[in-house]
Amino acid sequence: MTDTPLAAYAAHDDLTLGRDHAEPSKEHDSRETFERDRDRIIHSSAFRRLEYKTQVFVNHEGDYYRTRLTHSIEVAQISRSIAKLLGLNEHLAEALALAHDLGHTPFGHAGEDALNEMMAEDGGFEHNLQSLRVVTILEDRYPNFRGLNLSFEVREGIVKHSSYFDNPDHQRFVEYHPEWQPTLEAQLINLTDAIAYLNHDIDDGLESGILKWEELDELAIWRQVKEAVKKKYGESISPHHMKSMAVSHLISFYINDLAEATRRNLTEVGVETLDDVRQAGRLLVTHTAEGKELQAQVRHHLSERLYQHHRLEMLRFQAHRTIQRLFEAYDSFPTMLPPSYRELNEKYGKRRAIADYIASMTDRYALQEYGRLFESPFPSS
Repeated sequence: MTDTPLAAYAAHDDLTLGRDHAEPSKEHDSRETFERDRDRIIHSSAFRRLEYKTQVFVNHEGDYYRTRLTHSIEVAQISRSIAKLLGLNEHLAEALALAHDLGHTPFGHAGEDALNEMMAEDGGFEHNLQSLRVVTILEDRYPNFRGLNLSFEVREGIVKHSSYFDNPDHQRFVEYHPEWQPTLEAQLINLTDAIAYLNHDIDDGLESGILKWEELDELAIWRQVKEAVKKKYGESISPHHMKSMAVSHLISFYINDLAEATRRNLTEVGVETLDDVRQAGRLLVTHTAEGKELQAQVRHHLSERLYQHHRLEMLRFQAHRTIQRLFEAYDSFPTMLPPSYRELNEKYGKRRAIADYIASMTDRYALQEYGRLFESPFPSS
């Protein structure tokens, strides 16, 4: 059971729409459906590899910076906090948070953009849909089925994450009922993802020296949280502690803002059950108008002062070149693919198998593979 009583509009474990493959009953397993899903995700190979995949700064830039793994854990923590406030299923929210980046390539969005270009004539590449491939096809842990055999609600949440409803091709996922709104737990992940990365990118940006304290003071929300921190801890608080506490206050602000707006939406629409959520015709987990505006200001500031900084632009260029050349090499010599991916080649086509293989790589492994193929006359053992 979850830690707090579930609201009627939450996703209940005993009302799950089930798994693709029937499994024997687990008489001695006290875990609920979504708890088992969460644990399968945590124990997957794809989840472990997130430790060495880029969030903003490439792994070799330093040990301090966030990776896809630490980002996913932070999204899970924020998601559980909000789920508890709203009476939602914390275990489902946590499972979705931990799974939402499983399909990410090495080198973050730069790697994704490169793979999408290489796959332009073969269905493209999008990390949310790749996450679905990971949990339904690519993970190979169980003797009776491919993938992790997760519940419908987790798979639906993965495929409907973020820009799903803006994707004109989403009708090909008819089994996930494109006419339905996702569960509130799934809707939550879209926003907790942004809460985590925007606020922690401030932390990493300041640590890197790319973001400047005086420039952050241009943001109304940053000035607001700084004043709150000084009021609580005194004017003499050190810059190190100010950074940590300001980011913490920012996260708390967005958590409370999101909970307030979502409660209001549920009341306005008259939501009482999960079926009401699915038939609402719009997303119900949102920020307030003020919260949206303040977050947009932060996003714009980070785009101009961090994400487009020349140092990160150079990393993106190098990442794009690395992914592109790796893809071209495997496309020319597919026998270099490992045996398991050569089997995928036979079933899904060469270029999709190559995309699966490259997407599975960590930053470190991609760089090592690049070095073996292009920087040394002979491969190292």
